Amino acid sequence: MRKTAIVLAGLAVAAAACGNAPTTTPTQPAGTGAATTSGGGAKPLQGQKIEVAAKWTGDEEKYFREVLKAFTDKTGAEVTYAATGEDTGAYLGPRIKAGSPPDIAILPQPGLVQQYAGDKALKALPPAVISQIDSNYTPYWKELGSAGGQVYGVMVKAAHKSLVWYRTAAFEEAGVQPPTNWDELLKIAQTLADSGTAPFSLCGAHGWTLTDLFENVYLSTAGPENYDKLSKHEIPWTDASVATALEKMAQIMGKKEFVLDGTAGALQTGFPDCVTKVYDQKKAAMVIEADFVATPVAQSGEKVGEGAKTFPFPKVGDTAPVVLGGDIAVALKDSPGGMALLEFLASKEGGEIWAKLPGYLSPNKNVSPDNYPDELTKQLGQTIVSAGDAVRYDMSDLTPAAFGATDGKGEWKVLQDFLRDPADVKGAQTKLEEEAKKAWK
Repeated sequence: MRKTAIVLAGLAVAAAACGNAPTTTPTQPAGTGAATTSGGGAKPLQGQKIEVAAKWTGDEEKYFREVLKAFTDKTGAEVTYAATGEDTGAYLGPRIKAGSPPDIAILPQPGLVQQYAGDKALKALPPAVISQIDSNYTPYWKELGSAGGQVYGVMVKAAHKSLVWYRTAAFEEAGVQPPTNWDELLKIAQTLADSGTAPFSLCGAHGWTLTDLFENVYLSTAGPENYDKLSKHEIPWTDASVATALEKMAQIMGKKEFVLDGTAGALQTGFPDCVTKVYDQKKAAMVIEADFVATPVAQSGEKVGEGAKTFPFPKVGDTAPVVLGGDIAVALKDSPGGMALLEFLASKEGGEIWAKLPGYLSPNKNVSPDNYPDELTKQLGQTIVSAGDAVRYDMSDLTPAAFGATDGKGEWKVLQDFLRDPADVKGAQTKLEEEAKKAWK
């Protein structure tokens, strides 16, 4: 299961007591259907038809359709939504090959931007869209949507991966408070263990959860510049900075009383079972994962903000880590309507319309957190805005899929092996470098 498949669905559950909307057919127009004029006169894109393809279904699709409806109301363009399924590449590939791609596709990882740009399947963005990006995004987000010196994509949606979820009753019973740094985290973990509650429920059956943990520790200890270099394999995985991060991870993984059911049990526990063990079975106090933990929390019967709370991933080194996942919108056709839609999605106006709906976080620095509909999302949105240039995209999604996005292989497999034997830092580094060399070859 790809980690991006769960992005932000949980906040919709936590923030609004609504069920999943039915998935619509790919040919169904977004919003109300055909564009209409209100008042007098034609709208600037009246009669234009735009097709948008994305992986979202259920509530995510429902709320995105509301954003598209706002665009239709503003411009008169008729927008059709096509659901790609979880494998966006498998959906888009045949359509691109057949010469009938959608106008706009929303990609779940930056690696696809590089791939499609290399295949000459993308259209470079015009000055009006780039102007919105320059005004509303940090240079880092612009870079993620670029390839070969051309800007192709707009980061339109984010998932916050620098969180630790905790069960408030467990903290209260042990007499501990949320930590502000790594040493404090280890200290309260020991207090929890001494009180008879396992501090951490790890989701080790899914390697991507271990990459999320590594990325937060590495960003904090090595800093943004080294993070960028490692994500491009410009420094080797045998570098001392990687050893430091793995040694810090071993401070949790290597203590039997810190990990629920021990490392063997953790390797048999996937997502969302690791969350269920904290909030439903009440066997552990904390789970380290992203905002989408809110979905299984709600399903367990706990309430986000009361029985289930979060604290920012604590500083391990000099940098307070903020790691995001997210989705990038690109143009596969050079149509005026498609480019206008990208301009709208990149704008402060478009971001604020989306932010008022559940289940959304904006990477747009000019979208005020005050727009978000619930307290948790406001806090997460403020974290993104405050972090500024220190925010980084999920590293494993920046690497070749053979290294950072394949079950049972590459980084996922090596970090699972490291969970089995967290004392073997050097061995883990050697294996990571071997896998990286193969993937970047």
